[in-house]
Amino acid sequence: MFLSRLLEPVKEAARAAGDTLWSIYQSGQYEAKHKADESPVTSADLAANALILHALTELAPDIPIVSEEMHLLPLRQRQDWPRYWLIDPMDGTQEFIARSGDFAVSIALVEHGWPVLGVIYWPKEQTWYYATRGHGAFKQQQHLINRIQVNQHQSGDRLKIAVSRRQPIEHIHQLLNKPACSQFIALGSCSLKSCLVAEGGADCYLRLGPTGEWDTAAVHVIVEEAGGKILDSQFAPLSYNQRETLSNPDFIVIGRSEVPWNELIRAHSATRTLD
Repeated sequence: MFLSRLLEPVKEAARAAGDTLWSIYQSGQYEAKHKADESPVTSADLAANALILHALTELAPDIPIVSEEMHLLPLRQRQDWPRYWLIDPMDGTQEFIARSGDFAVSIALVEHGWPVLGVIYWPKEQTWYYATRGHGAFKQQQHLINRIQVNQHQSGDRLKIAVSRRQPIEHIHQLLNKPACSQFIALGSCSLKSCLVAEGGADCYLRLGPTGEWDTAAVHVIVEEAGGKILDSQFAPLSYNQRETLSNPDFIVIGRSEVPWNELIRAHSATRTLD
């Protein structure tokens, strides 16, 4: 009941932030710079962040908020939080700057170290992906809502792999036992590629290189409610709010658990930097 009361207001907050991003994107009037970690940030990210912070604070003033665009508190101050919001006001800032349109708003609620509510909004397509723990995953375009599930991959089928437009495909080939038997689908932001797996448009998504917990939290619950999993590159579960840093390891978004993924994808431990 608690999650169901939050869902629609969170979807509305994501849409409002997405509309703000889209308006700035269409105008082309924004400032861009690099943060200390060399990742890009724009005035559009900050505008969407402010809007989401206001909406979530109005909705649930007692729930703390962690955002990619906020200063991160030390672990000792946040490790005992029973729940908190984890947001990325614009997942896909590079895609925004490159004018592909493949960027999205990501809002998650994490309880006791695990995402329980996730909302992704894709402004270009006016589309939501969303889920709450135990109640399935959904895709909404305007007023058309469909429940989504991961693809029913069969032995012998070509493996459909979501990849970044800006990722050297050779890096992905190195992780596949049979790269010639794979089909690659290029898309923008991390969350949109994960949602493509959740709705059955791809069988898996291999993410190499730096990401944060805000990149996976919302899609984590969406993918799991659609029948898939998000695992690290050693096929172990991801964790949330357990370390001083919120940096993720390399990770894998996979569909049906019956598929022998560890026979198709090679485990690895080294994080590789992408161009």
